[in-house]
Amino acid sequence: MSLKTRSLFPALTVLVCSLLAACATPTPEQRASGEVFDPYERTNRSIHEFNRGVDKFFFRPASKGYVTIIPEPMVTSFSHFSDNVSMPGQMVNALLQGDFRTAGEALMRFSINMTVGIAGLSDPASDFMVPAVDTDFGETLHVWGVGEGAFVELPFLGASTSRDAVGIVVDLFTNPAGYARHNPLTNVTVYAEIVRRMGDRGNFSDTIDSILYDSADSYAQLRLLYLQNRRFELGDGEQAEEIDPFELDTEGF
Repeated sequence: MSLKTRSLFPALTVLVCSLLAACATPTPEQRASGEVFDPYERTNRSIHEFNRGVDKFFFRPASKGYVTIIPEPMVTSFSHFSDNVSMPGQMVNALLQGDFRTAGEALMRFSINMTVGIAGLSDPASDFMVPAVDTDFGETLHVWGVGEGAFVELPFLGASTSRDAVGIVVDLFTNPAGYARHNPLTNVTVYAEIVRRMGDRGNFSDTIDSILYDSADSYAQLRLLYLQNRRFELGDGEQAEEIDPFELDTEGF
């Protein structure tokens, strides 16, 4: 991560915290019932159509070409690399959540996979029975008692909530891997995540297409799947029966 980008972090932190504080919030009755809180539906639907266009004309064909041309073992290796470079950031979030066991597991996975795993391109940590780790700053905010807020659809990133949208921005700047002094590639964590999502989009193409292009209302379908899956991850609801195309591993497309 460049020095200029790092210098923006304090200002962006203040901005996202201000946005979170200003977010519309559901009533106590809405929170208790678990119903969808979508006060920005008109804007969200416009962004959804934009995202569908980007997917249809750019991301979908690029992803299908990627998994067709690149051998499957390499696609899997790139996915492992993306997961592994995210571990320092996940360790930070686990510490912020007071979950020292998960923080230790994230550190162990990173250490093992970046050494024995050939720079993170494989996953020997799983062979050593080190549990998988999957957390983010959105979950950290949940642990701190911050409410879910309104459903939002973000340009390029897809379904989210106001709480998770803040988490996405913060996670971009809190992964220590992005600050490595001898980092061979600027913003490597961002590029790794893009490649991982291309692999997911290509491998799950039929399922995602059925939701985005075959549903009577793809926006409502996506919103329901995202909220059900996210609430399940955080222990606040039941898991959706269908896959959420924007939550194949972490989120976004």
